[in-house]
Parts: sequence; structure tokens; C-alpha cells
Amino acid sequence: MTAHTEEAGVPAPTVQGTGDGPERADRSERLSALAQQHGALVTLVIAMVVASLSFDTFLTGDNLENMALSSAFLAVVALGMTFVIVTGGINLSVGSLFALGGVLAAWGSRYGTAVALLLPLAVCGLVGLVNGLLIARVRLAPFIVTLAAMLGARGLLLAITDEGSRTYLVDKDSFFATLGQGTLLGVGVPVWITLALFAAGAVVLRRSRFGQYVYAVGGNEDAGALMGAPVARTKITVYTLSGLCAGLAGALNAAWLASGVTILGTGMELDAISAVVIGGTLLTGGSGFISGSLVGVLLLKVIQNVINQIGSLDSAYQQVVSGAFLAVVVIAQTWLGRRRRVL
Repeated sequence: MTAHTEEAGVPAPTVQGTGDGPERADRSERLSALAQQHGALVTLVIAMVVASLSFDTFLTGDNLENMALSSAFLAVVALGMTFVIVTGGINLSVGSLFALGGVLAAWGSRYGTAVALLLPLAVCGLVGLVNGLLIARVRLAPFIVTLAAMLGARGLLLAITDEGSRTYLVDKDSFFATLGQGTLLGVGVPVWITLALFAAGAVVLRRSRFGQYVYAVGGNEDAGALMGAPVARTKITVYTLSGLCAGLAGALNAAWLASGVTILGTGMELDAISAVVIGGTLLTGGSGFISGSLVGVLLLKVIQNVINQIGSLDSAYQQVVSGAFLAVVVIAQTWLGRRRRVL
């Protein structure tokens, strides 16, 4: 029919919009991906604008500096957690390792800055290594392994501090204290350290072969193994890295407070997981962003700061708001993921 019409010199009818369906699907998929990747950043900007319009003290230098410093320690923990969650794992021990790292750093500071830094890194990194070995080699569930590590690290902390009755202090005139209390260009040294670590982490996750292995293991472990990804070694490495980050964060916090506080870190693992997930990393693994985790930490701190600015609300409301916000983010991620699969 079409050939006969063409032979008669009449142009064949064309069907308009045949490419609209695929184009619309591609456009929807790109929008879903952008929402997952940058939704937290947009929310952070909106929250900061609303807070600055509502409270005169929100954008003051002192308030912003306090938020940046308090965010730095959680951000370092969240950095390590990002690698773990991208592989499809979880690490519940980071809060206890954070507290343990702070106590070990304060104790070691009497022997110099090198001991104050290396001791918590060695101990917390070793705990992370054991976690990784049990998960990757023995094939135990990450939840159970890291829960046991959380309890073990907290028990070791109590043993070192005589059930929490002893507090080790850091000499405020030492170089180690400067790492927590010093400033560079008007910004706290811990903030600069955190930014440097996130820049390095982003390069490793996005530009290195190891980063590709991390995504492959989280996306599909069996397929990753068939493509040559060292699954066990990758898992061991990310859990070791998470332990190192928690220990370093604890050490920096001890330098900032000039003491090893034993009661810190309780619930910090949940805050770190919340920040990572809010930042766009999927709990199921295979997808995540280092920069998103930093945005997630900042968003949690802004929420906390706004609640403190209100004054009439109890600090417990922070947990309520954070939990509700996390639930909304997980639901949104699930919906976006299903939408992308359908498209």
C-alpha cells in the first residue's frame, strides 16, 4: 500500500510523535535520577533560606562556625559509612568506635600527637578489619557482626575508663589540641580536614578502579564477581575504611573538646546512616554519592539548629523530625527506583 502510493508520486503518510514515547521516558528517567542525586541539596538550600528569614542569628558567623564544626565529626563517620552502604552493607559499630577513638586519642596525647592519632586509627581500623573478614570470608550478616562490634567496642571503652569514671584530658597547648581547636583562614581545622577527606573520597569512589568495584559489589555481587571484581577484598576494605574514619573522627573530637568523653557516640551510627541515605545513597547498595552524604549531614545539623533556635521545643524533637524526614526520603527513593525500572 505504501509502495503503491510512493510510485504514484504521492508522499507516504508519516506518523507524528513516534519518538515521543522514548523521549518522554528518557526525560522522566533523567529527572528521577536528578531528584535522587540533588534532592537533598535543594532541600538544604530551602531550609537555610527559611531559617535565615525566620531567625536573625542563623546566618551569623558564630552560628555557622558552630554548625560547621559540629558537622565535621559526623561527616567523617558518614564518609566511611557511604562506602559501606554502597556495597549493600551496614555498620552499626561506628558510634562506639567514635567514642573509643576519642578516649584512646586523649590517653595517647600524653605521648605526643603521633600516638594520639595513630593509636585510635590502629585500634578502630583493626575492629573494622575484623568486621570485614567476618562478613566477607565467614559470610556472616553485617547487621549481626557490626552489632557485636558495637557492644565490644563500648565494653572496651568502659574497661579503659574504669566504667566511665576516669576522663583523660588533652593538653590545650599541644599540637594535637590545635588539630581540633585551631583555625585556618577563619575556619576550624577539623572542617578543612573533613573537606579534604571528602574530596579524596569522591575521587576514589568515582574515578578509581576500587570505586568501580564498590559499585559493582553493591549493584549485583554475583555479576560483579563474574566481571572480575574482588568481592571479598572490597568488602574487607570498606569496613576497614569505615573503622578508620570513625576512629579519626573520635580523635579530632577529643582534640576539639580537649578530653576523651566516654558518653559520646550513642546513636551516632543512626545519624550517619540517616545522613548517607538522605544524601541519595540507596540502602540496597549499588548507587551513592560522596557529596550527597555531606549534604545529608549538613541538612541534619540545620534541622537541629533550627530546633535549638526555636527554644520552646525540646531537643528530642530533633529525633522526631529527623526520623520523619528519613522515612520520607526512603519512600521517595523507593518510588523513584520503581519509576526508573518501569521506564
